[in-house]
Amino acid sequence: MACRPGCAACCIAPSISSPIPGMPQGKPAGQACVQLDGAGLCRLFGQAERPGICMRFADHPEHCGSSRDEALARLTALEAATC
Repeated sequence: MACRPGCAACCIAPSISSPIPGMPQGKPAGQACVQLDGAGLCRLFGQAERPGICMRFADHPEHCGSSRDEALARLTALEAATC
């Protein structure tokens, strides 16, 4: 599947423990990454500063569902299950 433009669920729902430019301690689950722009796109996409975990995350129907709301719900549940 292709990533939904502006969805950004993967940049909101999970916690990220590695440093992100502008978030040196990483980010907590449920908080939008500071690198998201107004269109819900990553300002670091394709750049070396992008955290490895972000580069390795791939869109998949199991994670993303059929809508942004479904993606947020699924990724939030996955985050809770792995804490």
